[in-house]
Amino acid sequence: MNQELIEQGARLLLKGFGEDLNRPGIIETPKRVTKMYIEMLEGMHYTNEEIAKMYGKSFDVDTSQMVIVKDIEAFSLCEHHLALMYDMNISVGYIPKGKVIGLSKIPRIAELCCKRLQLQEKIGEDIAEVISLATGSDDVIVHIKSKHSCVTARGIKSRQSSTVTLTTKGAFKDNLGLIQQFKNDV
Repeated sequence: MNQELIEQGARLLLKGFGEDLNRPGIIETPKRVTKMYIEMLEGMHYTNEEIAKMYGKSFDVDTSQMVIVKDIEAFSLCEHHLALMYDMNISVGYIPKGKVIGLSKIPRIAELCCKRLQLQEKIGEDIAEVISLATGSDDVIVHIKSKHSCVTARGIKSRQSSTVTLTTKGAFKDNLGLIQQFKNDV
């Protein structure tokens, strides 16, 4: 990321708002905004394959039981408005194919996939792809529920609305029984 360009962009934005760039509360804002965006968009530095390698240390296990990690809290930024997707709750399930990854790796994968300019639908696809690459299993399901400030704070201003997406891969794709088993646990 180009810190200098981000900082210039923040200055232009403030100037466009009519702010005095020398006002005490605003002087350091471009630097703070730059630091914030670099942190919030950390996932843009990595491909899905790189994330899978980072968190893909696996353990051989002879099991076919569904593994579910739920209530993963995250946020992201909408690529359309640079608006916050918040109160995001993610649940991830997969069926092992002879190996599993550490449970703490799943929230880490979800968080890094969220730290990109993104659409909620794409977040689910990215998480599913990384989990598949990391575990060697094509049988992955990702449920995401979140609020979008581009809906709750602007436009329609529908404060209570939330968006739910369900990404299904492999055995989950057309198996309503497996999907229902996953939903019962989340």
